[in-house]
Amino acid sequence: MKASGLREAVGFLGCTAQIRLECLDQGIAHARGERPVRLRLSCRGAGRIAFFPRSAIPAAMPPKAVILLSGGMDSATALAIAKADGFDPIALTVDYGQRHRRELEAASRVAKHFLVKDHRIVTLDLTAIGGSALTDRRIPVPEQRRLEEIGQGIPATYVPARNSLFLSAALGLAEAVGANAIYIAASALDYSGYPDCRPEFYRAFQEVARLGTKRGVEGDVIEIRTPLIAMSKADIVRKGQELGVPWELTWSCYQGGAKACGVCDACQLRLRGFREAGVRDPLPYARRRAPPAA
Repeated sequence: MKASGLREAVGFLGCTAQIRLECLDQGIAHARGERPVRLRLSCRGAGRIAFFPRSAIPAAMPPKAVILLSGGMDSATALAIAKADGFDPIALTVDYGQRHRRELEAASRVAKHFLVKDHRIVTLDLTAIGGSALTDRRIPVPEQRRLEEIGQGIPATYVPARNSLFLSAALGLAEAVGANAIYIAASALDYSGYPDCRPEFYRAFQEVARLGTKRGVEGDVIEIRTPLIAMSKADIVRKGQELGVPWELTWSCYQGGAKACGVCDACQLRLRGFREAGVRDPLPYARRRAPPAA
């Protein structure tokens, strides 16, 4: 039976027909270059044998994963890793009123580059909460800090409970669309000292996913994946190079000007990562802090 004949049979039996396909090992079908399939149409107990080409058998759909995509170099690399892991990515970008609005444009560019079919932008206005240089323009963004100072203490660019909020949104989306995993590009090395970038935070949030969702209590727990957690910025650059991340489409600077400032913590960590990886950063910079003398 050709695929058209299958459709005719199903149409004849009505939309309530239940179809179950079972592969059989029959030499005649193999000789004809077709996959042997038993077509069982459960309608008044009828059962028939049908053969149709392999092309008529739909391929298995890849599993879904939600990727928190900010538009920065780290989240772009996490997206590339998710695709390499075999997931169909659903990109989730959060517009939280951040000072560096350019990262939202970068997220859209990166999603298009990786042919993401489902990119969602959620608005969560954290300017009403404030408490961060990224959401309150009265608080200055730290600049010209020495690299050895970055990561010591919690800086003014920390956004209160940001990753808790982002992961909650991602968890809700993952549960709604049936995604198996959430990817977040947190790193506990070469970071700005944020408490919600530490491994213990993500282990705790995995418990939130297990205990606080319908899927979790039913035993189908959504996995929280942090593929960059033990990577330095140089490691991330190397991994991104390997996976074809388009660095020129990403944005890291906290200032969000026409050019990256080159002196905020995010710019300095990015520049050091590229320098240590031996890769040229294609972004234009307004200025650059001179690297420390050897």
